[in-house]
Amino acid sequence: MSTLLVIAGPPGAGKTTVSSLVSARLSPSVLLRGDAFFRFLDQGAQKPWLPEAEEQNRTVIRASGAAAGRYTRGGFDAVFDGVMGPWFLPTFLEATELDVVHYAVLLPPVERCVHNVTTREGNRDDEPGTRYMHEQFERADIDVRHLVIEPEGTPEEVAACILARYGRGDFAYGAQGIA
Repeated sequence: MSTLLVIAGPPGAGKTTVSSLVSARLSPSVLLRGDAFFRFLDQGAQKPWLPEAEEQNRTVIRASGAAAGRYTRGGFDAVFDGVMGPWFLPTFLEATELDVVHYAVLLPPVERCVHNVTTREGNRDDEPGTRYMHEQFERADIDVRHLVIEPEGTPEEVAACILARYGRGDFAYGAQGIA
């Protein structure tokens, strides 16, 4: 049976690199980039971290969840990479039409995230937004079993760690919070 793994965290946490490595080790798999769904927004889009963007963000979360769920129900192990805080997880889960998703949060130190964002090619995120989102993840009530705090080692080693925990069901999240 196919499953859906969400690799979340603030900008610059390493989600894109790690999720690519995780998806490459699953078959058949699909890799969904949460940022891509925000790029579909055209005129009048708000920066996602602004308070006035809440309804916009819910719409994007529902759309991305529906796509991820469709792929999963279609037989693909889906890996979703995005800045998805736990505050949106119930909305995302509902949109997937799945009973369970697996939710892993990469949470390196804020300075590492800022460095990664400000030095990457094609930088689209800014430092204040990165710091704000990191703080939101730090302040959120996230069950420790979903956290990968200060991921150490190479991206391949972090991906292997996530895959091992994913295989054990450590990241499972259902409508009641824990599957």
